[in-house]
Amino acid sequence: MGGLNGKVVLLTGASEGIGRALAPVLLAEGCSLLLSARSAERLESLRLELGASDKVQIHVADVSDESACKDLIDACIDKFGRLDILINNAGMTMWSRFDALQRLDILDTIMQVNYLAPARLTHFALPYLKQSRGQIVAIASVAGLTGVPTRSGYAASKHAMIGFFDSLRIELADAGVAVTVICPDFVVSQIHKRALDGRGEALGKSPMQEGKIQSADDCAKAMLPAIAGRERLLIMSLRGRLGRWLRLLWPSLIDSIAKKAIASGH
Repeated sequence: MGGLNGKVVLLTGASEGIGRALAPVLLAEGCSLLLSARSAERLESLRLELGASDKVQIHVADVSDESACKDLIDACIDKFGRLDILINNAGMTMWSRFDALQRLDILDTIMQVNYLAPARLTHFALPYLKQSRGQIVAIASVAGLTGVPTRSGYAASKHAMIGFFDSLRIELADAGVAVTVICPDFVVSQIHKRALDGRGEALGKSPMQEGKIQSADDCAKAMLPAIAGRERLLIMSLRGRLGRWLRLLWPSLIDSIAKKAIASGH
């Protein structure tokens, strides 16, 4: 996919899950990468896995902090001199009924990471993306297209993310900056083990039947054409694509499907 060759890509949430799987796929296409996450150890292990070349740089950042977002964009320009593609992939989730929440600040935390961090990173990146006529990629979720029980705060943050980037796409059309929204379904990832319960503590183990959901490697490979093609939207599961329309025609059916998916873990 020659459209990616030579591009400078900033990828958040790169240390595990979809981000970790996406890094080697992008490198193989000829991209230079600035990989970011909170864990220096996991980032360094990924850098070594990728061959420790000059085309791969790492930067530790907690994107829930506004100043860290600015520093991350500045680091990309310092290291590579440009930015072509910003991939907002860092995220977190919850796994609790809303009426079982004991700490409402869980909602603030999820919104900070899943919505406000991408918005802030995009704000600081826009001058450089306009120069390169580049691209913003938002890794959202099918949960951003419909309601999902036990994940109300997560779904809300992904709805916000999609609404923000759909609006931004219109604003940036004349500047030549593309906006690509990608909505994976359930994917094997550490995010499920780190999901917050009603007390704000990590679950510690995934509630998903991981053998029945998409692997991070398969997800990353399936994303690549949409990124390379600067596509508007990629919904990565059949039930996600059908659900987008069925919720208009038969909303109670979509409620049932979402409830069943959570109950079954896939």
